[in-house]
Amino acid sequence: MRGIESESVDLIYLDPPFNSKHDYAAPIGSKAAGAAFKDTWTLEDVDVGWWGEIADSYPALYKVLEATGEAAGKSMMSYLIYMAVRIIEMHRVLKPTGSLYLHCDPTASHYLKLGLDAVFGSSCFRNEIVWERNGGRTKIRHQSGTTRSWGTQNDTIFFYGKKNNVMNTVYTKDVLKKFPYKEKDGRRFALSPAVLSGSMGRRPNQEYEYNGYRPKHGWRFVRDTLERLDRENMIYWNDRGTPYKKMYEADHPGKPLSNIWNDIDASRGDERLGYPTQKPLALLERIIKASSNESDVVLDPFCGCATACHAAERLNRRWIGIDISERAAQLVQMRINHDITVAGAGGVIHRTDIPARKTKRTPCIKDKLYGKQKGHCNGCGHHFEYRHHHVDHIVPRAKGGQDDDSNLQLLCGSCNTIKGPRDMAYLKTRLKELVAGTG
Repeated sequence: MRGIESESVDLIYLDPPFNSKHDYAAPIGSKAAGAAFKDTWTLEDVDVGWWGEIADSYPALYKVLEATGEAAGKSMMSYLIYMAVRIIEMHRVLKPTGSLYLHCDPTASHYLKLGLDAVFGSSCFRNEIVWERNGGRTKIRHQSGTTRSWGTQNDTIFFYGKKNNVMNTVYTKDVLKKFPYKEKDGRRFALSPAVLSGSMGRRPNQEYEYNGYRPKHGWRFVRDTLERLDRENMIYWNDRGTPYKKMYEADHPGKPLSNIWNDIDASRGDERLGYPTQKPLALLERIIKASSNESDVVLDPFCGCATACHAAERLNRRWIGIDISERAAQLVQMRINHDITVAGAGGVIHRTDIPARKTKRTPCIKDKLYGKQKGHCNGCGHHFEYRHHHVDHIVPRAKGGQDDDSNLQLLCGSCNTIKGPRDMAYLKTRLKELVAGTG
């Protein structure tokens, strides 16, 4: 992600590891065979440099991580460090109209929300979406043969949006029983009153007789409108001779969707690849339709079996998928080539290098940095003459650091030599050892 241009992505969906303390692997013989990942975390799984980056640039986030270590232990803190540096990059690449959906479960959801608030700001929080995994696994904890908790049948999706995030209304279809009548051509419809009730007051221009019927309190429509509706077969007379207006199911999108999603089943049938933790295509299509428009860019930084990429392609969005597994890239190709028939399908670009952003450092950046740092080295903190300073990349280029102003600093010659191609956490650790006489 460090190679993706700033403010270039419209929508991010991520389904990262949940810190579930399980190892996952696709069954042998399944389409996703060979895909596997470990979801158990220790401090050995995170780059020590990440800790330093967070401490320098996001002090509020640093405090959240420290508190997590105290409250939930080093495993959860390690997981959050891993996620935090990625959340920081996601915030950077999102456009001002962009949105982020982070898929998780109660294992770490509360800690992840604190991390998201620290980076995005609590004002950018939009919803906590509850997705009921119909047909999915139910987790029930047992102790000594006795159930000690409710079965868990839902995941959580945190929805964050920048100040001007895109939001397209999504509707859920009313259940069939609300449209109980059926035309000969198969169209279903419901009925609404065509006459006024007494509580609605008198409307003299709607008190008239039509087709031999004069309602006590008048019609809901003026005569011209009623005659037009009748010509269009939109008026229904029941067996008692009472008129109603028809409402066709196809003309009513349903009710606006809330944050409780219980109408999407877990992946099954031909859609199921056997990939661990696979999410249904319908879920991703809903998110993409709601928070992006055609030709927008969708990013999935944990793309796995490519469901988000697949949904974005079907909905005419541009997309980027990132995954640590080589098998993920193969699954992207397989799903796109198998299901998509639009022009250009199959032209998936698979890159294994870190992209280079179109950045350009400010001319005479050393002058600017010297003034910003007031002549002090960003490592040891000592003051040096201009000529003794070297321009250094805070995040090394080898780790995705870019050659732009925000990733540049001045170090004295000694600190620059000690740091070399490593990160700032290494430099600060070495300096402490040298001061203590242990290095």
